[in-house]
Amino acid sequence: MSDVNELVQRYLAAWNETDVAARRAILAEVFAEDAVYTDPLVSVQGRDGLDATIAAVQAQFGGLVFSLGGAVDAHHDIARFTWHLGPEGAEPVVIGFDVAVIGEDGRITQVLGFLDKVPAGA
Repeated sequence: MSDVNELVQRYLAAWNETDVAARRAILAEVFAEDAVYTDPLVSVQGRDGLDATIAAVQAQFGGLVFSLGGAVDAHHDIARFTWHLGPEGAEPVVIGFDVAVIGEDGRITQVLGFLDKVPAGA
């Protein structure tokens, strides 16, 4: 995947996909097999770990959708972007900021995530 904006959109699509087979297909397209994902709540390696993390987030925040919160900023093999999680078309309940490292094959090898806004009790 040569376009970083498209890669980030597909990344968010993986977080929104509730069909396990379809989500796993997106993960294979977007992430290197041994990709590492780290945020304040979890650190996992590999697509299976990321798939389990996404399923857990979907269980906790059912019915909410991830969307891009602004422009993707990228240089070399690094992209950073803000994302929103909330009801479609409404104020987000969670806001985060991710930095993704992109491998030579155009897939993500590492994500470092930060949470800027989290509801109480989440």
